[in-house]
Amino acid sequence: MSIISEFREFLSEYKVMGLAVGIIMGIAVKDFVNSLVSDIIMPLITPFIPDGAWKTAVIVLGPFIFSMGSFISQAINFGIIVLVIFLMTRIFRKGTAGKKISDKKPK
Repeated sequence: MSIISEFREFLSEYKVMGLAVGIIMGIAVKDFVNSLVSDIIMPLITPFIPDGAWKTAVIVLGPFIFSMGSFISQAINFGIIVLVIFLMTRIFRKGTAGKKISDKKPK
């Protein structure tokens, strides 16, 4: 067995191409969600944040200073990404409902 045929078998057995596509789509979704939060959602929240600058918004409690603007943005990003992954998983499960996935390779 040549190294090229072994490599092709490796790619098909471990579904490397599907994994690569998933990673690329994940990066694209992350960039999309970051833009959605930074450019659309956070400007809507800005009037409710003191001084109106959400990226630099802080809470001062005595000697402690907490940067809340960036944290709120990242929390919203995380929530949206989790929601998108949940919805994609739900759609995928509906598409594969009733189909049995076998461990045996087709001949």
